[in-house]
Amino acid sequence: MSKVEELEKMIEMAKLGGGLEGIQEQHKRGKLTARERLEALLDPGSFVEFDAFVVHRCTDFGMEKRKVLGDGVVTGYGTIDGRLVYVYAQDFTFIGGSLGEIHAKKICKVLDSALKMGAPIIGLNDSGGARIQEGVASLNGYGEIFYRNVMASGAIPQIVVIMGPCAGGAVYSPALMDFIFMNKGTSNMFITGPAVIKTVTGEDVTSDQLGGAETHARISGVASFIAENDEECLQAVRKLLSYLPSNNLEEPPAVKPEELKEYVADQELLGIVPDDPRKAYDVLPLIDRVMDGDSFFEMWKHYAPNVVVGFARLNGRTVGVIANQPMVYSGCLDVDASDKIARFVRFCDAFNIPLVTFVDVPGYLPGVRQEHGGIIRHGAKVIYAYSEATVPKITVVLRKAYGGGYIAMCSKSLGADVVFAWPTAEIAVMGPDGAVNIIYRREIAKAEKPEEAREGYIREFREKFANPYVSASMGIVDQVIDPRETRLHLIRSLETLMSKRSMQPRPRIKHGNMPL
Repeated sequence: MSKVEELEKMIEMAKLGGGLEGIQEQHKRGKLTARERLEALLDPGSFVEFDAFVVHRCTDFGMEKRKVLGDGVVTGYGTIDGRLVYVYAQDFTFIGGSLGEIHAKKICKVLDSALKMGAPIIGLNDSGGARIQEGVASLNGYGEIFYRNVMASGAIPQIVVIMGPCAGGAVYSPALMDFIFMNKGTSNMFITGPAVIKTVTGEDVTSDQLGGAETHARISGVASFIAENDEECLQAVRKLLSYLPSNNLEEPPAVKPEELKEYVADQELLGIVPDDPRKAYDVLPLIDRVMDGDSFFEMWKHYAPNVVVGFARLNGRTVGVIANQPMVYSGCLDVDASDKIARFVRFCDAFNIPLVTFVDVPGYLPGVRQEHGGIIRHGAKVIYAYSEATVPKITVVLRKAYGGGYIAMCSKSLGADVVFAWPTAEIAVMGPDGAVNIIYRREIAKAEKPEEAREGYIREFREKFANPYVSASMGIVDQVIDPRETRLHLIRSLETLMSKRSMQPRPRIKHGNMPL
């Protein structure tokens, strides 16, 4: 056998991972193999592999006889839409994709390379956890990965796709990354599994109920995006990357801008937001009409649905969109919504993505559960995130903007560069109904027809105080605009703000202390 033939044989052996039987089992579970996943994720023919021939060094528990080239993880780099990315894909066909010393070193190597080259890192996780046979070496390997996740945070985008089990300490690398994608039916994440929980607490729960994609998308908020299968999930990752810069020193990618004249007067916008502040509506059609066609990519769609966050394009430029959703809790801010907004705003600020905020908020959600859940602390995260953000910040007040909710949703006082208001905007300490009950309670009580008197005071309050022109007269709102021209105003403002420089000196500190 020639040296070249020997090399070809080694390459074929590495591609088999844990063997044909393991590959067949993976397919029976409805899952792609690690290499098939990389093929679906990356541009055709672009993958370059690292360390295909490494093997573990464990000699205990019969492991010296169980050595596979690559040690259960495929690592390297490739391109997505022609842009460099670094990747690792755990191979469940070899000892359940368990992480040992060498497995961890391979992941650390691509993390180091990604940070050095200023390129995104994408992890495809499918692992049973730490390799028990390697003991503390496995745990140390996780620690090495966690440390690199933290060092890369805010410098390069970090995306992880959970494509099988992810349990115990293994969950903390994904938790330290920017976005977590999961598949329905095949993805699981939890610190302790159902068997341990049953033993310790007596609770009966399935893996899917405990840590499946739906659970983490709707209840915990751990999952940023969920998909039906491997292929759909990987295509969604490609789409997300199309909005993001490769690192914090670059601008987000832009596409060819559209003609402004087509969007000067969008009559459809007049029918989306009801004049009556007590009527609900869906904010998503408004976002779709104001942003470039079909460009809005929503994140954390199922978690805290009283607010909407996601990426879109505005005249070809990437922007981060935040909006209250009046269809759920009237768009109030609560504990979960506050965390959702704060995390998204901080990501956008780290990667030079301008922020566009649509406001229709009656305030923070009242209730004992919210107060005991720490709404004071969680709500402060929104204020902190918007205040520290230095990217262009544009706010549009659509309708209600009351009290602390008004302040938190990127008001002028938190550093918004431009604040627009629709004529339907009501900016006040509280809504007219509540305000009248306090200010005119005696007059209403003495009136012959209290309800009629109350309605009259509400109309008076709305005319005098709860309208955008009061705020505009104080310079808190920069411009009251025709709703039909919202897109045009946003595009013009964004173009102007792209050369924004921070004029306010900041204290020389190591870092602030966010109310986590």
